[in-house]
Amino acid sequence: MAQVLEFRLPDLGEGLTEAEIVRWLVEVGDVVAIDQPVVEVETAKAMVEVPCPYGGVVTARFGEEGAELPVGAPLLTVAVGSGEDGGTGASAGAGTSAESGRAVGAEGSLGGAGTAGSGGSSGAGAGAGARAAGVPGAGEAESSGNVLVGYGTGAPVARRRRVRPSAWAVAGVERETTGSAGAAPVARAAVPDVERGPVAVVSPLVRKLARQHGLDLRRLVGSGPEGLILRADVESAIRASEQGAQARAAAPDSAATGTASQSAAVPQPVAPSVASMRPVSVGRGAVPVAERIPLRGVRGAVADKLARSRREIPDATCWVDADATELMAARAAMNSTGGPAAGPKVSVLALLARICTAALARFPELNSTVDPEAREIVRLPEVHLGFAAQTDRGLVVPVIRDAQARNVESIGAEMGRLTEAARAGRLTPAELTGGTFTLNNYGVFGVDGSTPIINHPEAAMLGVGRIVSKPWVHRGELAVRQVVQLSLTFDHRVCDGGTAGGFLRYVADCVEQPAVLLRTL
Repeated sequence: MAQVLEFRLPDLGEGLTEAEIVRWLVEVGDVVAIDQPVVEVETAKAMVEVPCPYGGVVTARFGEEGAELPVGAPLLTVAVGSGEDGGTGASAGAGTSAESGRAVGAEGSLGGAGTAGSGGSSGAGAGAGARAAGVPGAGEAESSGNVLVGYGTGAPVARRRRVRPSAWAVAGVERETTGSAGAAPVARAAVPDVERGPVAVVSPLVRKLARQHGLDLRRLVGSGPEGLILRADVESAIRASEQGAQARAAAPDSAATGTASQSAAVPQPVAPSVASMRPVSVGRGAVPVAERIPLRGVRGAVADKLARSRREIPDATCWVDADATELMAARAAMNSTGGPAAGPKVSVLALLARICTAALARFPELNSTVDPEAREIVRLPEVHLGFAAQTDRGLVVPVIRDAQARNVESIGAEMGRLTEAARAGRLTPAELTGGTFTLNNYGVFGVDGSTPIINHPEAAMLGVGRIVSKPWVHRGELAVRQVVQLSLTFDHRVCDGGTAGGFLRYVADCVEQPAVLLRTL
């Protein structure tokens, strides 16, 4: 007898409690191998592929693309087939295909794993399909026993294969064709076979753009290497969709003024989707409806963390203007060095990060956290420097490990690597957690100052405004200098204003006179 096993969304680590389904990698009826990725999910930290610890035939999926599931919720069920039933098992499975498919579908809607009865009847057909694909038998109930994302048993990942006819595949088709008999062939012909395959998309930004505009990526043909769907492909499809919507909106007006024969010659528009059939008030006195945007994913995680910081941390902010002309000149001199001694280009943010590590060595109170239960201030020996990075998915804070042991070039290289990974959505949870101090360069948005919210549970954050030319008194004379505003938000529980002011003044002195850093190098 076949055994139907339920695979639930595993704990993705780092305290994550939910994930959003981005893309299913398997369909009902597919044969999967042990530890084969079956779904791509997006958490508040990163986008990951989730491997299934069982090998067999997929009998049900729980949740559509875009749905948010909590950790522990059912993801899918897999029928692990038996090698003892021979042809009778296959015929029995085929004879009860519709009933078993409906049973699994009904239980899937309730989030259950399937009863023993339904598992036995539907598993017979799955057993035959599993034997044909070389899947281990149910007697062994093979699985990796592993549900940790990113870790496997080393078993080879087989290519996806479809079992046809299958109880679960046929059941899905029967549900789709039980409507109008005349409309069923049209709907079948309108959906190309390419929709059942995986989508050749690499960038999560492309997937997000398509989701925001309701595009089905399986209907697009990519122009990139090996058929990869690029952002330009999605944008072209969006423009074509908008033009088609405008043409359909103008069709009723032209049909009302034309003759019957002329209106008959106009091609009929495609049936609207369910989302477009929602009632919309178009009267003159109609009240506009407010848009509701779910707080989930990165946006939800940021909202929760900032709200917690405001609740728990009694913060205060101090700021100072600094003449950054000498710092900019030192950076230009570093980047103009040629020959074998020339290294990678140094950014202003990397210089400021190195200044912060030197300042934290002098004022360790700001590289700490508060343990409210023990009522203790915990001073941390290493500086794990976070820096705010704005991406299409929202604001993230990658962390540079052991920044106190790095020079400017090492900090800049790691900062560049993490920034690129953040924009591509490839940051791991470990690269987004564990920071002890944060550097926030809001000057890239063209603003001078800010009072940033501390990144809980850290004790301080340094904000950097834009560097702009201003009149400045330099050596007793008025001159045009490059000025930057620095702001420090700190937890008043870990230190008083004197310590925070001393830290900020030291940072400003290093900005105005970079030679001050030589004492700490």
